[in-house]
Amino acid sequence: MVSGGAGFIGSHLCEALLGSGMRVVALDNLLTGSPGNVSGLLADPDFEFRRANVNDEVVVDGDVRYVLHFASPASPPQYDANPIHTLKVGTLGTMNMLGLARTKGATFLLASTSEVYGDPLVHPQPETYWGNVNPIGPRGCYDEAKRCAEAFAMAYHKAHGVDTRIIRIFNTHGPRMQVLDGRAVPNFMAQAIRGEPLTVYGDGSQTRSLCYVSDLVRGVLADLEHGDELPVNLGNPEEVTVLELAQTIVRLAGSKSKIEFRELPVDDPKQRRPDISRARRLLEWEPKVALEEGLGRTLEYFRTVV
Repeated sequence: MVSGGAGFIGSHLCEALLGSGMRVVALDNLLTGSPGNVSGLLADPDFEFRRANVNDEVVVDGDVRYVLHFASPASPPQYDANPIHTLKVGTLGTMNMLGLARTKGATFLLASTSEVYGDPLVHPQPETYWGNVNPIGPRGCYDEAKRCAEAFAMAYHKAHGVDTRIIRIFNTHGPRMQVLDGRAVPNFMAQAIRGEPLTVYGDGSQTRSLCYVSDLVRGVLADLEHGDELPVNLGNPEEVTVLELAQTIVRLAGSKSKIEFRELPVDDPKQRRPDISRARRLLEWEPKVALEEGLGRTLEYFRTVV
């Protein structure tokens, strides 16, 4: 069972699970997911798509081995437009999916986020860092929903013995990202392809670490098989400034676009880089796709949809 199965990462995960020989049921209310992301899977007899809201009770017949909770708006424009739903899917939705895992004796995996670290005062960010989060800021509905989801997972593990996993996903990119996602990579690629100025917020010195989606999915599967109940960072520790990212995308796109600087949004993280020591040790995982190689693949996709 994959909630958010028609989303960017969720659809890639469904594809990988099918490839490993599993039968997959994807749940999605299509608030931010897209039917097109899973259209290529519908002919597979081992795949089922259900339009469903996990904030309501989730009922399924038969055995369930894994419950993977990826449902949530995940970019600032998405959760800014849907703050209450974002809070609900991180709390009620997480509780419902944990309840399903408990009933079925399944392993539960929570897709958490690097946003639980907020605007970090520790760099790079290890899983032991508790974060610097503004609960009433513009990102609060997402950040705190995910922090609460982690608390729910740990509570079900301790109180009910549910086999739980928590992954903290750092910036990830690849095919099936929405053009209007609102994050740096989709924004820059769409602007570069159209020949529009690339909008860089602040002076562009803030950093991001970008992981290609196939690497992230490998990490998810590794954590299912070899992880424990404690959080694990999944992301690429190669750090790049936002300005360098914009310049790289302009070059890869062969674009004549210029750079325009705009005011930095409130609570925009200044630094974002995972410490993946735990993933290397516990899961024997680290990303393999280099930054420019991954950006090139993502750019090929964006040329087909912009």
